[in-house]
Amino acid sequence: MILADLHTHTKTSHGLATVEEMYAAAREAGLEYLGISEHSPLPPGFSCRLYQEHFERDFPALCDEVLALKQRGGSPQVLLGIELDWIPSNMPYMRDLLAGKPFDYVIGSLHFLGDMSIGFNANWDCPVEEAFSRFEAYYKAMAEMARSGLIHVASHPDFIKLHCFDLFQEWLFQPMSRLPIMEAMQALRQNNVLLEVSSAGLRQPFCEPYPGPMIMDIAAREDVRIMLASDSHRPEDVAGQFDELARYARSYGYRESGIVVGGERRFLPF
Repeated sequence: MILADLHTHTKTSHGLATVEEMYAAAREAGLEYLGISEHSPLPPGFSCRLYQEHFERDFPALCDEVLALKQRGGSPQVLLGIELDWIPSNMPYMRDLLAGKPFDYVIGSLHFLGDMSIGFNANWDCPVEEAFSRFEAYYKAMAEMARSGLIHVASHPDFIKLHCFDLFQEWLFQPMSRLPIMEAMQALRQNNVLLEVSSAGLRQPFCEPYPGPMIMDIAAREDVRIMLASDSHRPEDVAGQFDELARYARSYGYRESGIVVGGERRFLPF
């Protein structure tokens, strides 16, 4: 039984439910902790076409609603998180954003490489060498993100495979691909950043968790601690496929899932 899900979203960004509806789903699932970790508003020059028109305007009110629910108490215990888009060209923006609310934890996400949106406008019909260079840059950025001191969790650590799964698998088996991945995993361990193991990938056509087996193996060998999460955008996905995630994590020697409460790591056995 996995008792916490700290990666969830609401209709404020591009989810399908309210905070209360996500909370009810977590209670139904028997969770002890629910984290609402809405996407972060993006700095000037960046956009996500999925977000609601007034997302940036509504984000502070969403945080206040979560904090009020947290204050109300009860089970599950509610935590306020944020999924921070890692955009290192805008460090002051990110620091100011995180200082604006009392977040329990920060999930760092790589949705952009430079100004390229991994989820939408990346052209994977590019030369293979260019694609491989992007994959390497992705893990270098992950290491940089881990060293920043801004995050507690690194989310969906091979999200870049979303629209280029076969090409990414080809890169993974190149002789030098392990080096940037190992450096990223070492940076996570050295900076006490949890690696998210997410059931979101199981809901994609490739039906593979984030991260896939090779990266999971490297993480385990580097003694990186993990956090199991759903990245749910609708109530039915809260704590979704956690039994399968637990079996997957156990196969690499893991026996507990991390959470972060008030910036401090805790570990729950499964």
